[in-house]
Amino acid sequence: MELTIEKQLWEKGYEYIGFCDEVGRGCLFGPVLAAAVILPKDLMIEGVKDSKKLSPKKREIMYEMIIQEAVAIGIGIVMPQVIDEINIRNATRLAMKEAVINLEDKEGNKITPDYILIDAEEIDITIPQTPIVQGDNLVHGIAAASIIAKVTRDRLCEEWHYHYPEYGINQHKGYGTKKHTEALIKYGPTSMHRKSFLKKILG
Repeated sequence: MELTIEKQLWEKGYEYIGFCDEVGRGCLFGPVLAAAVILPKDLMIEGVKDSKKLSPKKREIMYEMIIQEAVAIGIGIVMPQVIDEINIRNATRLAMKEAVINLEDKEGNKITPDYILIDAEEIDITIPQTPIVQGDNLVHGIAAASIIAKVTRDRLCEEWHYHYPEYGINQHKGYGTKKHTEALIKYGPTSMHRKSFLKKILG
């Protein structure tokens, strides 16, 4: 993974590049969550790649390294009720927009990026941006954002498991596994389930 796209932007005078990715788009349970990160210029953290290609343990290690090195981090969360209202694609874009708006440094100061590189989506914001298809595979900063998003959401799933233990959220993280669908048929949906995603399962 090279810093090719970032270097082109730095050369054009963009100082703070924001990188954004989401997780949980295909889940039946819980929110879609996006993370935005701004990393120091020319920084490349060894081992950072698409969160889906890392083990949970490795993701946790990378997460801590990114948190330590990042200029700013932002999280955007869009809950199931809103997903049901506006559909998952619009909810994903909204979560990404919120993540960018919520970018803060370690002291809690708001940081606005000069440019945004986003995994495959465009968001409704005045900051110049470029969507990168397969961005979490191609762009170091987007891969870093994918790790922050994944670890943040997985940790929330561990918490939700205590509220809804019969669904096995800590294992499948809200995705439509056999165990999850069987629990849905047996117990019905919770307030954290996306009703618009359950029509094929529950009729």
